[in-house]
Amino acid sequence: MIQKKTFGRTGHESSRTIFGGASLSSVTQTEANHTLDLLLKYQVNHIDTAASYGDSELRIGPWMKDHRKGFFLATKTEKRTYQEAKEELHRSLDRLQVDYVDLWQMHLLVDPVEWNIAMNAGGALDAFTEAKEQGLTRFLGVTGHGLTTPSIHLSSLDKYDFDSVLLPYNYIQMQNHTYAAEFNKLVEICTEKNIAIQTIKSIARGSLGEKPTNHAVWYDPLQEDQAINHAVAWVLGNPAVFLNTVGDIHLLRKVLIAADQFESMPGDDTMRVDLQQYGITPLFKDDLGQ
Repeated sequence: MIQKKTFGRTGHESSRTIFGGASLSSVTQTEANHTLDLLLKYQVNHIDTAASYGDSELRIGPWMKDHRKGFFLATKTEKRTYQEAKEELHRSLDRLQVDYVDLWQMHLLVDPVEWNIAMNAGGALDAFTEAKEQGLTRFLGVTGHGLTTPSIHLSSLDKYDFDSVLLPYNYIQMQNHTYAAEFNKLVEICTEKNIAIQTIKSIARGSLGEKPTNHAVWYDPLQEDQAINHAVAWVLGNPAVFLNTVGDIHLLRKVLIAADQFESMPGDDTMRVDLQQYGITPLFKDDLGQ
């Protein structure tokens, strides 16, 4: 059974494995329904999507009619001004066929120029706080990709008391000592303030480059059962974090099986062998997440 953990100060007992709605960006409604039904089998009760995830919100909406009460529902916006963010939230609510979301997040907030627009007068933060006051969202968060994400999240938390953060976390990424130090600093602050920590790219093998792929993700994912089991267990071995699942419906079951069977974090020796055996390299190599 997949473990549950209180999602920060929200009080919601979320499955530690959160469904990543990016996997529904370009699937049929039938495929989406089968995928979402899989969440029931593994008792996943937290869905994370975004306005920018293709048709994801549209695919989740019809399913929500029967399952809204059983799920913590989150979405995101990449809009940085008040008016644009406000309009996109209403669009997301329409597409999701709900009156409110549990968590609304500023998505990919890593560029300093965009950060300044979003966080100052007339920016998205004004729309976020207004939406919370109006009951259109219960909680607010920030997300990001790239090496500077932990430090930028810390700046965001200095600006506003967000309820959650989301950022990359896997074994190879944490071998970058600068990133690891900033990540651990963020975890310390979030733990102190009871802010939920979501993590992404648990099963990233590395960048896709020129490789052909049959998977609906922009990076090269691990596909081998053992590699996925170790990668998932390594993330879940950190009791402070949640793991957001892979953006491909055909790899989802493997991640859920690994989470369901999780017992303990693999040791460094095991993970170092995996790096060599499966050709794992860092996915994020610059500040903006490429």
